[in-house]
Amino acid sequence: MFPSDADVLDVSPRIRVSCREFSWSTARSSGPGGQNVNKVNSKVIMRWSFQCSESLPADVRERFIAAYRSRLTTEGDFILSSERYRDQPKNVADCLEKLHALLASIAIAPKPRRPVKPTKASKRRRVAAKRDRSLVKERRRPPRFDGP
Repeated sequence: MFPSDADVLDVSPRIRVSCREFSWSTARSSGPGGQNVNKVNSKVIMRWSFQCSESLPADVRERFIAAYRSRLTTEGDFILSSERYRDQPKNVADCLEKLHALLASIAIAPKPRRPVKPTKASKRRRVAAKRDRSLVKERRRPPRFDGP
């Protein structure tokens, strides 16, 4: 049902999370299942104290905190739940897939943006376009009469 302590979530060569770092709990699901919903705890809730985890490099941990701050508790635990399926093992696998996708999205640092100055030609084109637009609008106005 739940992953064993020997299982490992492989995200990348740098990020390998042991499943013993996760704590699991179950609850009654609000999803499909008819009368079965009221009897079976099929919803799975995963808690991960990733602050203490040695499997996350420091830079990945910082990006993880910045990206998923809304999923963190005041103690710093990361919470992820799944109630997509009607049975626990599928929901456990779904939780692990979700975590894999979240970690994979921040595993590689984004390239830093380097500001670039506009070229002279692009400046000229911008000014010419503004001038053309100004002339179009000026031609729409009624002619001005400068009397004697």
